[in-house]
Parts: sequence; C-alpha cells; structure tokens
Amino acid sequence: MRARLRGLLEEDELIDVIADTNDFGEAVRFVLRNRPRVLVLDLSMPSGSSVEAIRRLRAQLPDTEIVALKMDANAGYARHALDAGAIAYVLKDTADSELAEAVRQAARGERFVSPRVAAALGG
Repeated sequence: MRARLRGLLEEDELIDVIADTNDFGEAVRFVLRNRPRVLVLDLSMPSGSSVEAIRRLRAQLPDTEIVALKMDANAGYARHALDAGAIAYVLKDTADSELAEAVRQAARGERFVSPRVAAALGG
C-alpha cells in the first residue's frame, strides 16, 4: 500500500516525496528534522499513529500541514482528526483519485475532506 501511495504522489509533478516509512517513531524524527510542508500520516500505522499524534505534531510543527489517511469513513473519527489539526482526511480506498489533490490543497493551506466523509460530516 505504501509503495502504491508513494507512486501516486510521485506521478504528480507538483509533489516531491522526500521520504516514507512504516515506523511512526522514525516518521516523527524525520519530520522534526526536515520540517516538510505536508505530512501524509496513516492513522492505522503501527506503533503510535493516531489522532493524538496529530495534536502533538501540530504543536511541534505548526507550519507542516497534516493529511490524515484512514480506511474508514467514520464521521466521528474524521472530526477528531480534523479537530486535532489535520487539514485533510483521505480514505485509503479513494486515495488513487484523491490523495494527490489533498496534498496539493494542504500545501496551499486549504482543507480537503474525502467526499464520502464530508457527506457523513454533514457537508
């Protein structure tokens, strides 16, 4: 899955993928050192990726926008992620068509929410 998502992002000439990992601790260390404009954070990543992680990362990296990636369209979970500081919420099953756009919008400071999640949120 990670390789597929990286490939999708690398196909977009406006996006530079600078790293990827399946280890949350490694991701946090990299982000703190390199301060990317946008971080795509899989909320199902083992070893610590969660809504609380978004809150902590936003406190430490106010200039890095966070795109939350999750499998389910649960409106409550999406609301928690957005309230914690994610600027975007993308579903894994629609990432092929939505992830690059979400990253581009996040880089501009614009919110993106997968349409199915937006409908569940009531707008």
